Amino acid sequence: MHGPAIKGRGARGYLPGRFETTTTEAVDDGWAPPEADTESGPDPLRPRTQVHEETARSIITRNNSPDIGFSQSVNPYRGCEHGCSYCFARPSHAYLNLSPGLDFETKIFAKTNAPDLLRRELARPGYRPSPIALGINTDSYQPLERKLQLTRRLMEVLVECRHPFTLITKNALIERDLDLLQVAAKQDLVHVHFSVTTLDPHLGARLEPRAAAPHARLRAMRNLHEAGVPVGVMFAPAIPWVNDHELERVLEAARKAGASSAGYVLLRLPHEVAPLFRDWLQAHVPDRAEHVMGTVQQMRGGRDYDSGFGTRMRGQGRYADLLEQRFALAWRRFGYADATTRPVDCSRFQPPRPPSPQGELF
Repeated sequence: MHGPAIKGRGARGYLPGRFETTTTEAVDDGWAPPEADTESGPDPLRPRTQVHEETARSIITRNNSPDIGFSQSVNPYRGCEHGCSYCFARPSHAYLNLSPGLDFETKIFAKTNAPDLLRRELARPGYRPSPIALGINTDSYQPLERKLQLTRRLMEVLVECRHPFTLITKNALIERDLDLLQVAAKQDLVHVHFSVTTLDPHLGARLEPRAAAPHARLRAMRNLHEAGVPVGVMFAPAIPWVNDHELERVLEAARKAGASSAGYVLLRLPHEVAPLFRDWLQAHVPDRAEHVMGTVQQMRGGRDYDSGFGTRMRGQGRYADLLEQRFALAWRRFGYADATTRPVDCSRFQPPRPPSPQGELF
């Protein structure tokens, strides 16, 4: 994967997935000059986003992980054009025989039947409501959403059924759906969290190339708060010696923008994410690369990642303990301890009516 950083992309190449039986490597045989790439095929330094429509068989994903604060989630997209170099969801593209590197951020799968599937699953006689987290594996407000509006259509179903839901995003595009969010908020049906990794736009452009700039996320947070929508902030991921020094500044800025809740997650490097992130470090902060990974391994039992419940989000050891103490102090100092956020209400749920050939009389 060694090569120049690609503008607007987080990965520098097509790292093979862990299930691949063969790998390919491009070699310049001298027959065509590099400038001919745009004539003969795609420019490797400017890979285009390809969108694939997918007909999903189910849409609600369930989990019983003790360190995750929700049991149900809906992801309208697979892959994410935001291109975050550290994204824990990148390995999921390996199940599609695609690269967790550039393929993850350039080959996006849109579940175009997601709203209809959601309506059908909510109408099942045995369904019991619990908050649905929208866009957990990949951001439900990634750039493609502006055109396809799958997240908005899912939200329309949830609001219609008075079903509680939560959102976490890096994109200010969420302001487009303020009308639906306000309706949901008036009935205690929604919480919105913004993932804010840094306040430095230059670092943000390298860490999260196609996500909204930090100031745009804070502006969207403030606008939602002023419209009556409860908002919170996630400082995620906390990366040693890259953005960890900004934890207090991010929490303070978010509190001023109206955030009433806050959390943080330590950098997670499962499967192919570890070599991809190592490559990102070499491309953007080579002077700190070894120091960063050395600290990560100190918190992960000498490995790049520890997937154990209770430790995967926080890590272990002196650095992890210090980060936790810093967060707790900032949480109290900036008034999060005094802020009140009402829990989402599951009692209002009304199952959608199945379609009837006789139509609706009432």
